[in-house]
Amino acid sequence: MSITTRIEQGVLTIGFDRIDKKNAITAAMYQTMADALRDAEGSNAVRVIVIEGKPEIFTAGNDLEDFMKRPPTHDEGGAPAPVFQFLHAISHATKPVVASVSGAAVGIGTTLLLHCDLVYASDTARLSLPFVQLGLCPEAASSLLLPRLVGYQRAAEKLLLGEAFSAQEAHAMGLVTKVLPAAELADHVRQQAAKLAALPASSLRETKRLMKGDDTPAVEKKMAEEGEVFRRMLLAAEAKEAFTAFFEKRKPDFSKFD
Repeated sequence: MSITTRIEQGVLTIGFDRIDKKNAITAAMYQTMADALRDAEGSNAVRVIVIEGKPEIFTAGNDLEDFMKRPPTHDEGGAPAPVFQFLHAISHATKPVVASVSGAAVGIGTTLLLHCDLVYASDTARLSLPFVQLGLCPEAASSLLLPRLVGYQRAAEKLLLGEAFSAQEAHAMGLVTKVLPAAELADHVRQQAAKLAALPASSLRETKRLMKGDDTPAVEKKMAEEGEVFRRMLLAAEAKEAFTAFFEKRKPDFSKFD
């Protein structure tokens, strides 16, 4: 199974479980996560949501082979592509969402953190946003939320260059709540999730709504704009060169494109 889900003492844990592929996310995995998040909204058994990877890696981002076979360029059967269903679900979650990040968190592995309420990372975590390197643009409203969170210049460095940065730097920017030794991460996340699950659910929901409420329309608008541009760029020559170079294990050559 590529995504695991379990509910224990009011905590829904959604886990990346594809370590042989560096937890790269397929369309089917996005669908499973989107469904789990939607189900959690209507379940009295779920008071808190935790998203976790493995100690070795959080996620390498999109599975590029699956991504090219099933590009999110159109609605599927009248519904948005699974990746967009997932982004809508996590950005509209009314219950607390906690992330547990260890190892690499690539692309959406980093942008999804912008929609989490608490983000705990191990000292081995390495985050990156390599959208430009792939001939694409940011998603998950990260072109709006990251500059707001960390300032324009820091966001520009991360989004334009796409280079990896440490958990410690992410913490200094405000993207990560706390950095812990790798051996302590899982226990700390469980303790924090348990604390949240013991609090009044209505108070948690209303506090989260009050903090995020005014931003919701802007996030929805930016996510739709990014999605439209992302779909267009996915079919462009630059993305084709980037993906081809990835599979051929060579450096892409963008010099022939304006």
